[in-house]
Amino acid sequence: MATSTGRDLSDPSFRASVIELCGALAYGELVGFFMIVHDAETAPRVGDRIALARLAAHELEQYERLAGRIEELGADPEVAMQPFAESFDDWHRRTPPSSWLEGLMKVYAGHALAEDFYREISAYVDADTRALVVEVMQEGGHVEFARQTLREAIANDPAAGGRLALFGRRLIGEALSQAQRVAAERDAITALLVDDGSGHGADLAELTQIFARLTQAHTDRMESLGLSA
Repeated sequence: MATSTGRDLSDPSFRASVIELCGALAYGELVGFFMIVHDAETAPRVGDRIALARLAAHELEQYERLAGRIEELGADPEVAMQPFAESFDDWHRRTPPSSWLEGLMKVYAGHALAEDFYREISAYVDADTRALVVEVMQEGGHVEFARQTLREAIANDPAAGGRLALFGRRLIGEALSQAQRVAAERDAITALLVDDGSGHGADLAELTQIFARLTQAHTDRMESLGLSA
């Protein structure tokens, strides 16, 4: 596996790639904040609303850390995020949850898959950015809260499991398509991720393995709920 070893931020093209990655992550965290706030508004119990409000605050904090890193790299966070707004917003338009539980499934399966994808890409950035990305993209309280709540709901209503499994399969298909779209449409991220012969980035075999790992992680999450992927 080729990595970013030997590259540093004095290389303008590499720096631009790192800024783009941070822009994508920051926009994802910002959208995640609004998603969780919406879920909190529709939560059936006050305790759920309180828990989600705390998780939303954490999501906003992670956004601020990524925005700060973009500024450290000499760029404007808003400008860095803008190229990713269309693809992220399109994914959310294409996967609207029809219930409170589907909203949680979107957090559990969809948001977690995005985190997996960006952790994979972080292998190809500088050490400081990689450490930040790994920390920010750790499976956090929002995923665990969704997992526990979904398990409880499925145990109480097994029929709900079938509907959630179908929605989960839709999410994985749309999320993988979106990840591939981001990687393909943004030249700077493509240059970061794909080895063009320079010895930096992933070759075809490693790219295949990356998407295989993403799919397996999703399967594992679904199975932990007692559902098939």
